[in-house]
Amino acid sequence: METVCHVTLPRDTEIFVPQVKLKFLYLLFHRGLTSSSQRPREDSWLKSLFVRKVDPRKDAHSNLLAKRETSSLYKIQFHNVKPECLEAYNKICQEVLPKIHEDKHYPCTLVGTWNTWYGEQDQAVHLWRYEGGYPALTEVMNKLRENQEFLHFRKARSNMLLSRKNQLLLEFSFWNEPVPRPGPNIYELRSYQLRPGTMIEWGNYWARAIRFRQDGDEAVGGFFSQIGQLYMVHHLWAYKDLQTREDIRNAAWHKHGWEELVYYTVPLIQEMESRIMIPQKTSPLQ
Repeated sequence: METVCHVTLPRDTEIFVPQVKLKFLYLLFHRGLTSSSQRPREDSWLKSLFVRKVDPRKDAHSNLLAKRETSSLYKIQFHNVKPECLEAYNKICQEVLPKIHEDKHYPCTLVGTWNTWYGEQDQAVHLWRYEGGYPALTEVMNKLRENQEFLHFRKARSNMLLSRKNQLLLEFSFWNEPVPRPGPNIYELRSYQLRPGTMIEWGNYWARAIRFRQDGDEAVGGFFSQIGQLYMVHHLWAYKDLQTREDIRNAAWHKHGWEELVYYTVPLIQEMESRIMIPQKTSPLQ
């Protein structure tokens, strides 16, 4: 019978063993404890198998992982639209959202706006940046309450939606800054629900992994949640088409070190989702 075991060793060393037979595990440790002459070699072998726990840090995760040179805050919105209303929804978004983006009185910019092509259907995704962090977010919210056009937009929009949710995000320090780009492109939003307590470990691994995915300029942005669903990570990629996406992803497996980083990050994930998205006409990311 196979199972998943979490084993605690002396001196706070933790290991995660996926699908290891209990009898084999017992024999493995018994040999390691009774044969001191072979211990260095076996210890080295064990370290190559197991995921090591990241040392504790005396600081907030956001301070350790986010860009320090900027204080931008991001908001991602997921709107599930009534199928019969999707065309009308896109139309009013294309009329109103660019006006907020272009108005200098609002300390925010529209990073991108998309419809999901593959994934959850009849869905719109919007990504906003707030220059100045939470004070900028509050300022924008207060000003929009006085914006009659936006209030009419929200009322009309509410009749078109089945559900909506949002998250407030920070950027990973080692990812690209999401800036406008010409098209045509398709975008992939890969969303990961991590196990609580593993965000630092994820950041440590992806700070190395991102260098394997820069050849085609496909890396758009990487974010982690602060408010909303917690321990969420979003990676945003741009590709010419689905075949280009497949070719680039397959090529990564031929680079030395990529498979090791995938091996160590997979146990950190509880759930993951991939959306293929098409930018709307007014999206700065085309």
